[in-house]
Amino acid sequence: MAHRLEDRITETLEHRRISHHPGHGDDNSFGSALKTGIVTAQGKFIIFMDSDGSHSPEFINNLYNNKCDNCVVIASRYIKGGFTDNNILLVWMSKILNIVYSRVLSLKIKDVSNNFKLYDAKLLKCLELKCDNFDIVEEILFKIVKHNINVTIIEIPYTFKKRMFSKTKRNIILFMFTFLVTLIKLVQSNTSKISN
Repeated sequence: MAHRLEDRITETLEHRRISHHPGHGDDNSFGSALKTGIVTAQGKFIIFMDSDGSHSPEFINNLYNNKCDNCVVIASRYIKGGFTDNNILLVWMSKILNIVYSRVLSLKIKDVSNNFKLYDAKLLKCLELKCDNFDIVEEILFKIVKHNINVTIIEIPYTFKKRMFSKTKRNIILFMFTFLVTLIKLVQSNTSKISN
């Protein structure tokens, strides 16, 4: 399954190759995978996407064509023209998470939690990331916005598809708990920065 996805990515990005790297940490977590990608990536721009088929390789060019310096380009489910094929429960949870994170952290972004994004690499390379689970996606975006006043956030509509490959590793209870803990930590770090 993964090889079929790699073939589609290779076809989309002509004259590019896919490289594989061992995890950044001792675990096999989602956060470790993203940290490894940030450390090992060598290009000017970095794209994150899920390998379960919910993120279409054919959409990579849409992200790339909207790039600029100091930017984050988001494949957004929640702006006009965007959509998600997930079931009602997952959509409901996702929308609540995005509303809470965007309002509490003052992020003027509709889709904070979708991992399918293009980043100017230099915005990622300087980050000190703490999260190990799926909440690292929000941590990355929050820290980029707070540390770079000239960052440009671009959301383009995207249809999020149901996963095609493998089973989800997401434990709902752990998912909710870690996101709540991370939100509190990010709020505290922001408050500490302002008070200093």
